[in-house]
Amino acid sequence: MTERPDVLNNQAIVLAGDGDYPSAIECFKRAIIIERDNYLLWYNLGVTYKDSGDHKNAMDALKRAHQLAPENIDVTETLATMYVHNQMFAAATDICEEGLKINPFESRLWNLLGVVLFNKELYTDASECFENAVSLNPMYMDALYNLRDTYEELKNTVGKQECEKKIKDLTQ
Repeated sequence: MTERPDVLNNQAIVLAGDGDYPSAIECFKRAIIIERDNYLLWYNLGVTYKDSGDHKNAMDALKRAHQLAPENIDVTETLATMYVHNQMFAAATDICEEGLKINPFESRLWNLLGVVLFNKELYTDASECFENAVSLNPMYMDALYNLRDTYEELKNTVGKQECEKKIKDLTQ
């Protein structure tokens, strides 16, 4: 019986969900041998490597997924998040900006770009990114928390209080 990439993908997802990362990774690799240009297989492989703690291979697989599907927001966001966690801020900025050119209404990328700018202590620019994220998705809690913290750095007490009110309203 011939192995099918979609079946291997599903099997690998189940294995990864059960915490059997080595077996899941092997399934993804077998699927990729059959269908080398399937971004979803590379993406799922990258996420599984990440979950297993292998960040180098995760990054490599996610970069390949992004090459194959630069318009896919999940791929872009996951790769950008990996860059942020590894303090590769220039790469995170580039990929967020690239993603926002494709979809300027993606609140998750605005938030990530804000995180990068906050880490670089560019608080005014970060606040603009978080404001964009919140205006696009008023219930985006991470962006609200980030905006509140940025307003605190900027000594914007009115903005900070407004964020705290929105957070309180959303968590009740």
